[in-house]
Amino acid sequence: MSEKSLARQRLETPGGSRLRFDWDSDAFARTSERVARFLGTGRYLAIQTVIVIVWIVLNVFVVALRWDPYPFILLNLAFSTQAAYAAPLILLAQNRQDNRDKVSLEEDRTRSAQTKADTEFLARELAALRLAVGEVATRDYLRRELEEIKEILDRVDAVTSPEDTARPDKKRKATRKKSSGQTPSSDTISPGAQDA
Repeated sequence: MSEKSLARQRLETPGGSRLRFDWDSDAFARTSERVARFLGTGRYLAIQTVIVIVWIVLNVFVVALRWDPYPFILLNLAFSTQAAYAAPLILLAQNRQDNRDKVSLEEDRTRSAQTKADTEFLARELAALRLAVGEVATRDYLRRELEEIKEILDRVDAVTSPEDTARPDKKRKATRKKSSGQTPSSDTISPGAQDA
């Protein structure tokens, strides 16, 4: 590009404003919110009530200090000015609160969705665990089975105990042969069987 076109481009494009007023909108919003919060307190109402009473008393009873006679036009002007500034400040504070509520609501929705997803995942995991545990022997099942085995062993002991007291040697031999893998021989026949 030539020098002439650069000069023309610079003249055609608007330059920035020479008088710049930079202000932080967030700081202004925070300040207005604080003012609006103060305007809604009982302390502010008490202070304003005292000022109005003093204003009226001084203008009615102290003749030398009458700066605002009876219709109190200056007091009405002060109230109007205060209302003119208070209303936008309160609206600005409400807008900021609405924005905070929107952000908070969105965070709550996100957190709720995450909690729901976590709950559904845990429910699926619990269902899988229940299915897996259904196939595993539980403590109650094992206890019941062991009690049944104990009852069977008690019955077997009750049946075999009269023989054990009569011939303890033969039972020991049979037990030894069972543990060694041999079967008891048939020559250990009871004396009553030989007579037959």
